[in-house]
Amino acid sequence: MLAGATDALRIEYPFTLPRGYVDDSGQVHRDGVMRLATARDELVPQNDQRVRENPAYLSVLLLQRTVTRLGSLPDVSAWVVENLFASDLAFLQDLYRRINQNGHTEAVVECPSCGKEVAVDIAGGASGGS
Repeated sequence: MLAGATDALRIEYPFTLPRGYVDDSGQVHRDGVMRLATARDELVPQNDQRVRENPAYLSVLLLQRTVTRLGSLPDVSAWVVENLFASDLAFLQDLYRRINQNGHTEAVVECPSCGKEVAVDIAGGASGGS
């Protein structure tokens, strides 16, 4: 690998959930970090019995493996992902797809005032880590 090549590779993406995960004490956790998926992240869940019984469960396990932080939670478990609001789950699934297939979190949208197309960071505009 060339010297400095990893400096340009962004592997962590901060995000802010639209609603947030509400824990047992009522605390809302919205800010988090998702990392790039590895081949292992995509292969290991294929052997999970829950995925064999329900292929849709794959997305829960992928998010559990790649969301490295959510608020002040000590761990992002499958239970946490299962109990996200549907809008937050959809947000994370889209973020996963964008960073692992497209390599970025930007989307092109049309400005409602002037009609010009602009790129916005759907991850919440937080500056990225690496």
